[in-house]
Amino acid sequence: MDKLRLDKWLWAARFYKTRSLASEEITKGRVLLNQQSTKPAREVSVGDLITLRKETPAMEVHVQALSGVRGPAPVARTLYQETEQSSARRAQAAEQRRLAPEPAMDFDAGRPTKKDRRQMQLLRGK
Repeated sequence: MDKLRLDKWLWAARFYKTRSLASEEITKGRVLLNQQSTKPAREVSVGDLITLRKETPAMEVHVQALSGVRGPAPVARTLYQETEQSSARRAQAAEQRRLAPEPAMDFDAGRPTKKDRRQMQLLRGK
């Protein structure tokens, strides 16, 4: 096998749980093949570059092998190799998320009490 449908490969590589989800994402333009938007039936071959905008930042992978069968996760990881730039961007984004302040820490006393809500309503003129 030297070529395989893009949606089937994404499903076999465990990027999406079903082929229909993979097809939807491809149709929406969230999956690029060699930096171009494509259709789900487009054929993938070894060495192609696939960009997945499933989460931020986008993940870029090179196709290493083809498989039309969805196997276990360790086998699925052998179907692709993430680029160095992509893994560096994702690691940097994970570090930024880890170091970001907790949004709930902005509040000193937690949720407003009933008294606090009444005072806010008076300030708003209600």
